[in-house]
Amino acid sequence: MTYERVRAAHLHAVQAAMEDHIARLDWQRERIDRYRDQRLRMLLGFARERSPFHARRLADLDTARATVADLAAVPIMTKAEAQDCWDEIVTDSELSRARVERILAQQEWYSYTRDDYQVFSSGGSSGVRGVYVWGWQFFVSVACLAWRTQARAERREPALGPTRLAVLEAGAPPHASTPLFDVPTAAGMETVVIAAGAPFDEVLTAVAAARPTHLVGYPSVIGRLARAALAGEFDCRPVRVSTNSEPLLDEDRQAIADAWRAPVHNLWGSTEIGVQAVGCALGQGLHICEDEVVLERVDENGVPVAPDEPAARTLATGLANRTFPFIRYDLGDEVTLLSGPCECGSSFARVADIGGRRDDDFRYGAITVPAITFRHVLGTDPHVSEYQVTQTPTGADILTVGHPDVDTLTTSVVAALRRCGVPDPTVDIRDVDRIPRNQASGKLKRFIAL
Repeated sequence: MTYERVRAAHLHAVQAAMEDHIARLDWQRERIDRYRDQRLRMLLGFARERSPFHARRLADLDTARATVADLAAVPIMTKAEAQDCWDEIVTDSELSRARVERILAQQEWYSYTRDDYQVFSSGGSSGVRGVYVWGWQFFVSVACLAWRTQARAERREPALGPTRLAVLEAGAPPHASTPLFDVPTAAGMETVVIAAGAPFDEVLTAVAAARPTHLVGYPSVIGRLARAALAGEFDCRPVRVSTNSEPLLDEDRQAIADAWRAPVHNLWGSTEIGVQAVGCALGQGLHICEDEVVLERVDENGVPVAPDEPAARTLATGLANRTFPFIRYDLGDEVTLLSGPCECGSSFARVADIGGRRDDDFRYGAITVPAITFRHVLGTDPHVSEYQVTQTPTGADILTVGHPDVDTLTTSVVAALRRCGVPDPTVDIRDVDRIPRNQASGKLKRFIAL
């Protein structure tokens, strides 16, 4: 009961802050820039004083006068550094990697520490296992960024009758998606969490039973639900849809439009930064949350490029996370800026929808196994720092870096494949010192399909 009580108080804090966040959506360009620079200076000064890792990186920067342009002088922060240097990055001396690992190992459900932190772990799209800590105010900020556009729409066009939100996310620890998206956006809205990684028949049955007026979750799952609705396999009529955690592909967006004609708010986020950009459901692309995040499109050497020039990578500086600052952090995503005003009238800059490919999914005849099936097992094992999955005709060959219990891990992957419908799967896991990367790009191909 303790978690539920603290969680209820946290949601009240989100609702209290939501009015301010909704008002920000109408800010003009000058106010956005001024506020962002103020937030940046606060973060840089705090990080330099409290984090040995950032003290070294920011030593030559005048944090009291810094602007976004000055970030170019700061080295890139990589995923590997964020995890290898955890204890040097965190700004609270009461926190350590060892302590949060113990919390993750012991918690059977989501929890708060005695100092009101939440701890999450994720394999992420890169496959590098990450451990993250969210402070009380950081969660409030991220939840407001995730939901303020939809909350404003709910106030302008309130739904008729009772509202119910079906949350199609991880559904269980250690992922941050469930606490973040299990947030009501309208007065009196009920929510129900449905594990998106469950067999699709179970997801379909659960959504049908919930009869949601609103849907939020992985676009691949919601797109499949839309196709099921079009085929007459179940009755579901949401008035608003929010997608996240995966690329929203054209076929899924079209299926949602054909099935429900509902506005779609797509979200681009990460456990490290929180929320980078959200779609307004009126114009193209996603509006960058510039009041709480700085995005830099850079070349291979980390030098910012012009808006109309191609970029090698995108760096993010999260302005709200003072407990574990991410400054010029390599997200691993490539983004394209959109020019011109948006139909919604917002002055916040836009990026095109984040692209992606379905070839991370494995197909065994008529059975499709989504990449998240492997990520949920491999990406959350504390003894696996990196992995690569190669499909075989009857299962998968897996390389891991770390020191996992191979027998236990194999059993877990086999069980996950069986839940997806693969009969008698064969899984071979080998622990190696390193996984070969593409010689040209240096990128690691995480999932290799037949």
